[in-house]
Amino acid sequence: MAKHSRKKRSIGRRILIIFLLAIFCAGFFYWSNRSLQIERFTFSSSRLPQGFDGCTIVELSDLHGAVFGEDNTDLVNAVRDQSPDYIFLTGDLLDRFRETPHSYAVDLGRQLSAIAPTYFVTGNHEWALPDPRGLKRALGEAGVTVLDNRFVTLERGGDQILLAGIDDPNGYADQKTPEELAQEVSAAWGDGFWILLAHRNDHFPGQYSLLGADLVISGHGHGGMIRLPFTDGLISTERTLFPSYTAGFYEEHGSTAFISRGLGNSGPSFRLFNRPQIAVLTLEREQQ
Repeated sequence: MAKHSRKKRSIGRRILIIFLLAIFCAGFFYWSNRSLQIERFTFSSSRLPQGFDGCTIVELSDLHGAVFGEDNTDLVNAVRDQSPDYIFLTGDLLDRFRETPHSYAVDLGRQLSAIAPTYFVTGNHEWALPDPRGLKRALGEAGVTVLDNRFVTLERGGDQILLAGIDDPNGYADQKTPEELAQEVSAAWGDGFWILLAHRNDHFPGQYSLLGADLVISGHGHGGMIRLPFTDGLISTERTLFPSYTAGFYEEHGSTAFISRGLGNSGPSFRLFNRPQIAVLTLEREQQ
């Protein structure tokens, strides 16, 4: 009888351990996908005008319709707390698998543009949903500057830099190429410091790094989805193993890329050891 009782207690303990482990795993999975992580980075360049030394940029990328707090209040409040000079949205606010409505992007854009000047470039998912032109117009009416193959000047501390942005390659076949936009930048801006917003991280080494921008800011890679030690992530958004150019800084051909890990998930994908990221990028004038 005692032996049978001990066996029942042993089975009970195992069930309890399995139950607690399941709760822990579920909690960790939720935390990995829903808990915002604010990460700070510094980009230094001797070419940066003095007036932009200390300029703070918040980059948000790849939300895919994710919601952090009611009406994204947790996300918006976290961005506001960084006191950014500028906010850059680098594509895939929407998700084609969820058919995220335009109103999601417009509501978020309106809240962010009330904090600081906000700039947007399309990602591949914006072009996979109906009426991308209508989305651009609605974002513009909400106070967001849409950089669809064009550029603007930014002013701070009596100095200027140029900010350019390109539509995702999924856009219209007759759209301006990145190379054509870079030629226009060169003609208008000469050798001045400029930043390029471009959604696709994997286009940096072979294309975007050759355009002459001092800094290219991108997303798309989702941090490799599952972050493992000594890797740049386990799987790319194109479903290849061990991708690169998925998080942080990279240099090619005299140009630097900063890649956000993004905030959301597309369709059935998920994050592990890779929390949703609010990237806070400070520009620093490097002393020669």
